This record gives sequence, C-alpha cells and structure tokens, in this order.
Amino acid sequence: MRHFTSVHDLPDLDEALKIAFEMKKNPFAYQHLGKNKTMVLIFFNSSLRTRLSTQKAAMNLGMNTMVLNVNQDGWQLESELGIIMDGDKPEHLREAIPVIGSYCDIIGVRSFAQFKSKEDDYQEKIINQFIDYSGVPVVSMEAATRHPLQSFADHVTIEEFKTKERPKVVLTWAPHPKALPQAVPNSFVEWMRQTDYELVVTHPEGYELAPEFMGDVKVEYDQKKAFSNADFIYAKNWASYSSYGQVLSRDRKWTVDEEKMALTNQAKFMHCLPVRRNMVVSDGVIDSPDSIVIQEAANREVSAQAVLKMILEELK
Repeated sequence: MRHFTSVHDLPDLDEALKIAFEMKKNPFAYQHLGKNKTMVLIFFNSSLRTRLSTQKAAMNLGMNTMVLNVNQDGWQLESELGIIMDGDKPEHLREAIPVIGSYCDIIGVRSFAQFKSKEDDYQEKIINQFIDYSGVPVVSMEAATRHPLQSFADHVTIEEFKTKERPKVVLTWAPHPKALPQAVPNSFVEWMRQTDYELVVTHPEGYELAPEFMGDVKVEYDQKKAFSNADFIYAKNWASYSSYGQVLSRDRKWTVDEEKMALTNQAKFMHCLPVRRNMVVSDGVIDSPDSIVIQEAANREVSAQAVLKMILEELK
C-alpha cells in the first residue's frame, strides 16, 4: 500500500483487521520497520485524537515524528494554482509539499472541507497535491470528504463489541450549532458498505449524503424507527450536501437520549469525538455503560499503526 485515503486503498479489509488486532496485542513488535524513518504530520485544522494517536502509532513502530500546524507554526500557504500571490500567503503548496517530502518518509495530512466550493472539496485538492508532489506516501488524517483512520477504528471497535455475526448499525444525524463536514459520515458509510453488517442511515430530509458514498444504503427518515433493535448507534452531525455547507436544522428532537436508546437492542453508543453533550447526545447516554466512545478513541492508535505498518513494509 502506497497511500491511504480510503478503505479502497487497503489490499484486503479482513487482512487489515487482523493486522490492527495484532498491533493492539503487541504494539512494539515491529519497531524495526520504522527505525531511522520519519513521519511529518501536517495539520491545517485542529486535532486531539488524530494528532496524538497517529504520532503515538508512528513512535510505536520506531519512527521519528515531526508535527507542523500550518498557519500557526509556518508560513500561510496558498493552494490555488494560477493565482497572483499578492495577498497574505507568501508560500505555495507547490513548493512547500516537495520540501516537506524531502525531510521525511511518510506524510500525514489533515485538511477539512472549506465549504467554499463543493467541487473543490469533493475533488480533494489539498491532499491530492500532497500525493502528486511530495514523492512519499501520504496518509489522510481527515480530508474534505473522508476520515479513513476514524472509520477504520470504528470498524475495529464494532468487531470488538458485536455480539452477533451481522449486527444492525445505525448512523444517525444529530443537531449541532455549527456547519460540520460530511467526512466522518461519508467515510463511515463507505467502510460499513464493505462489511456484511446491516447498515441504516437516519437523518432529516435535506441531509442526504453524496450518492457515491451512499450507494444503495437505506435512508430511514424516522429516527425512532431506525433505532428499533439496533446493536450500534453512531451519532454524528454533518452539514447539508445538497445545500452545500448549510445548517438546515438544529432540531433537538434528533438528540440521542435515553428514550431513543431504549428502542434498541441495548445498543452500544459511538461517536468520533469531540461531542457536544446534550446537543448531540444526552449525558445519560454518553456516560452509560453502553457508551464505548473512549474505547473507540483508543482504537485510533490501533488503526493508525496498522496503516503505517502496511506502508512501511512497502518501503523496505
């Protein structure tokens, strides 16, 4: 595997799961793979779990790590080609990226959707420039349309906690005061479609995800009906795709609470974090024994290490 931007980059999903569980069991067994190799983690946006888990995963594999917070630690970077650079951005990605690539063996990039242009965001202009110009493998630490390390960790977590071969997994929209990208729900649906789980997506009308991610997945607009007999509830907010980047609803009737969870098959509650308590989910649900958000977050290190191991093995 050269780059990692989606589930489709994995040679085999089942084999990747085996590697992830191997990493979890013995995280320091492959330090020789990363000896004398360096990973640079580039952040265009804020991070807690992604930053710490990916850096820790690289260190577990014996790598050196460097972290750059773009627009805070370095020059403001221009991403558009053909532009006259007479504004506040003195350096272009076209030069910055190959320079960064010359200092490392793997680059991790985190760059959210900007909601200025659906076309630009869904063409993944930022991360694709890193792939095109860096000369080294690139790992998505969340891009405009996908968050594959999170979705890999979600898959690992469901495999750990499922009590039946084919669990019912529900992705539910939840209210939020701000417009959030579709990267997490897009990626979650994309990964779940590669499994044999029963997947149901529920959201208010107007929040339909891009067709290339949804495929033939069922949308249930009645949230309570969707929750019926569910084994896993994955809550996440996202802005509208059709009315791109817009907040069409803040209806707190969609908040995941104890009443809705009572409709499930004692479902495990999941969320990628950070989460707005009593907006996305009630205190009673996220603090309950059926909440597995901390275990899910811990598996971010596991998913990142599995991905890096596969890439490092190709670099030998």
